[in-house]
Amino acid sequence: MLRDRYDLPLSTASAAARDAYVEGVDRMLSANFGAVSPMTAALAEDPGFALAQAAQARWLQVHMRAAEAREACARAAQLAEQATPRERRHVEIYSRLVGGDPRGALAATREHLANFPRDAMALAPATGVFGLIGFSGRPGREREQVELLEPLAEHYGEDWWFLSMLAFALIEDGRSREGRGLIERSLEANPRSAHGAHVYVHSLYENGESRPGRDYLEGWLGGYPPDAQLHCHLWWHVAMFELTLGNPARVWEVYASRCSPQASRSMPINIVTDSAALLWRAELAGEKRAPDEWRAVREYSERTFPQPMIFVDAHYALALAACGDAEALANYAAELDGRDRAGRLVAGAVVPALARAAGDFMRGDWPSAIDRIEPVLEQVVRIGGSRAQRDLFEQTLLAAYLRAGRAQGARRLLARHRDFHRAPAVAVRGIESVR
Repeated sequence: MLRDRYDLPLSTASAAARDAYVEGVDRMLSANFGAVSPMTAALAEDPGFALAQAAQARWLQVHMRAAEAREACARAAQLAEQATPRERRHVEIYSRLVGGDPRGALAATREHLANFPRDAMALAPATGVFGLIGFSGRPGREREQVELLEPLAEHYGEDWWFLSMLAFALIEDGRSREGRGLIERSLEANPRSAHGAHVYVHSLYENGESRPGRDYLEGWLGGYPPDAQLHCHLWWHVAMFELTLGNPARVWEVYASRCSPQASRSMPINIVTDSAALLWRAELAGEKRAPDEWRAVREYSERTFPQPMIFVDAHYALALAACGDAEALANYAAELDGRDRAGRLVAGAVVPALARAAGDFMRGDWPSAIDRIEPVLEQVVRIGGSRAQRDLFEQTLLAAYLRAGRAQGARRLLARHRDFHRAPAVAVRGIESVR
């Protein structure tokens, strides 16, 4: 029987289908462009290849093509009836994932890994800050991610993908030094992994290494096409480094050409959240508001995410606040409250609190913004995303302290960064006065 790169048997007799599938898997695991084409080629060689169909379903889901993803997953489930038990369970995980049952998908993944720890494509949706654990809404999700991955390390050895995922988990859990060592090993094995490059710049960010981070990405991104999965987000990191380095002209250039809804062809979730975060941080650093850009972010978010979605929620609220639409923001916060009461808001009351704080901040009501953010600050982890992304809300609180004349609160917040062994890599106007 033919086997994949992880030495797992595959239910296909076609070597060409196997080779195309392996190529597609590596492109997906590295977030490189063109992952769907090899899967299509694998299915052309063997129309009954269930795992290739399941992988195609996952690609469609990531790119917000939900109806097509469900159709592809249903087809994969039919094909899997003739496959091995391992492949049937693999497809079941994807069926739960695509079908809107993340808890069931994660439970099935844990059970599956006990028997097939090297099934990387079954494990992959449970990794990263946008994965089944990352978007679980649980306050201890960072440690939970490490606890899922660390016991599997002995099964993967020096596999470049696994090293990058474990490195990211460690960095997010405050173990940046350990994570740096792992991601450097990962990139030695596969220097063109976009996930690897992404995790590496997170390790630089955590250590306050803005110039090395900017320079590394500027070089790495030269061969990464605009249609690739992390194109927008990696350029967002470039802009964040430039903002910290005090280069606003370059920030706006990157935003207009790489990150804005008008320019980016990356995943919709990154377009919304990266655009909103960059515009908001630019204002914190003293840049003038860009009303046209904010309207574009709001309109794109409303078209793409007509219903609240974890992590997107808070960033859409920023757009409403920046657009000055107090009524829409109040209605949205009330809708989030209702979803929370109904048990349909996994991050709980954190998001409506942040939404209302954004409105307070944009009105210049610094004390109210402080009063809303302070009680939920330790719970912001529940909204999803990385530390580098969630720092936005700490930076907002820091700016509110400064503008309200509360230097002691600002110093206390900066000390919190040091407690996590992280440099205060922030770009907030007036910060030098309290350092």
